[in-house]
Amino acid sequence: MASRTATPEQLSHLHAIIPAGGVGSRLWPLSRAREPKFLLDLTGAGRSLIRSTWERIVPLTGEDRIIVVTGEAHRAGVMAQLPELPERNLVLESEPRDSTAAICLAAALIVRRDPEAIVASFPADHFIGDEPEFRAVVRDAVAVAATGRLVTIGITPTSPATGFGYIHVGEPLDPAGAAGLPARARAVTAFVEKPKAAVARRYVDSGEYLWNAGMFVARAADLLGWLERQEPELAAGIARIADAWGTDERDAERARVWPTLKKVAIDYAIAEPVAAEGDVAVIPGTFDWDDVGDFAAVARQVRKRNPGNLAILGEASVLSESSTGVLVSETDRLIAIIGVEDLVVVDTDDVLMITTGAHAQRVKEMVNMVRQTGNEDLL
Repeated sequence: MASRTATPEQLSHLHAIIPAGGVGSRLWPLSRAREPKFLLDLTGAGRSLIRSTWERIVPLTGEDRIIVVTGEAHRAGVMAQLPELPERNLVLESEPRDSTAAICLAAALIVRRDPEAIVASFPADHFIGDEPEFRAVVRDAVAVAATGRLVTIGITPTSPATGFGYIHVGEPLDPAGAAGLPARARAVTAFVEKPKAAVARRYVDSGEYLWNAGMFVARAADLLGWLERQEPELAAGIARIADAWGTDERDAERARVWPTLKKVAIDYAIAEPVAAEGDVAVIPGTFDWDDVGDFAAVARQVRKRNPGNLAILGEASVLSESSTGVLVSETDRLIAIIGVEDLVVVDTDDVLMITTGAHAQRVKEMVNMVRQTGNEDLL
């Protein structure tokens, strides 16, 4: 019987992809276009989110088998935080084209180096606790991906969160152990969009759903095959760029083709249609996970390190009387708060933003208002 987790041979072909895009608009004005959230320390860990991502992946792949895909504007920031990243493993986007183009271009470059490659995509801006368990889950995912399936990593819900997508879990893939697959591997019935509160409660109570953390593992050749079947024009464009990558035509071909690529998330382009065909599996993860998507999430992470009524990120002088909340400050002035609850104060050099944890998801609306008033320099 084959191993119930990835073999050394399979792991020797594991390559990681870190898509580092997006500006984290729900974390404005801390996260900006020039310095997005993945370059920031938003958990009080003393290192940025992308640095934390790198450090938990390196034990699986080594430094040479990690590709980072990011915008041209963030090249210097990424290289400053990841000096070990080989230059050839930094893929720069001239403009955002969403996760399918980013991940599949990286996969196309990888498969040309290693035809047997298994690729694993991990967002640059998430928090993960219990890193040994995370790596154990990835090794199980690699074992399943080697059988020709698309594998996602689902997070066991701790609450009926409405800010996350969900994965509907089916039967165990190998209940009797005859195929030698990891015991916790399950079939995926469907991916579900962010639900309303009552629906999320039903999902969690049923025990049949996991949070969708946006992590995918597959053989690179399989991933590109699914892309060609589902999005043939996008696949052809990526192939043209990848074929020119090691030549003098790389920059010119990328400049011609990249802006024409369809902008679509990999969940819609590949994961959902492949799940409908019955070829997606999930490995449930019990490790602590957060997408650090708003200031309520920032407060959760900071309080884990420093419990108390106030979650303070960074150096800040704060006087608090009968108040609760989170404060993120990059100024030296004294912040005094009296008799307020669930308050979020973000004080930067050019913007003071105040809201509550309950309205943290609505910060994106304020970003749109700032853009409409012509103050894009503040974004």
